[in-house]
Amino acid sequence: MGEQALTPADAGADPAGTPADRSQEGTGAATAGMTADGQPAAPAGVPGAGMTADAGGTGGPRELTADLVAGPGGVMTDEVGVVTGELTLKTRYADGQVTLTVQYKDADEWYAVTGGTAKLADPADLDAVHTVALALLHRPEG
Repeated sequence: MGEQALTPADAGADPAGTPADRSQEGTGAATAGMTADGQPAAPAGVPGAGMTADAGGTGGPRELTADLVAGPGGVMTDEVGVVTGELTLKTRYADGQVTLTVQYKDADEWYAVTGGTAKLADPADLDAVHTVALALLHRPEG
């Protein structure tokens, strides 16, 4: 004899001839129609899906700060020119952009570092940008 074709009427039966359990039809690839102990599978949470890198889940601004001592020539700023001495660096991420600002240590005013703004596709990269900026600007020995 030849091969047998599975017809729609046969699709509802298992090899033993009993109707298949279709209570999970349409549940998608997450459960593949399987049940454990006769109970439907619970939706699985996926940690990190829809990530927003340490922004508390809001996607809002994030910033890092560190103290530094500017090297010879100081740090050029847009507002007041060169600043020297003990400074605080702020590296801020917001709206897909990273911005570097400095202030004299414990002062109130912040100044934009000249050339210190760039697009940043992944907010998780803020730590690396801050580390590199700090390494370039912190030169206590000159």
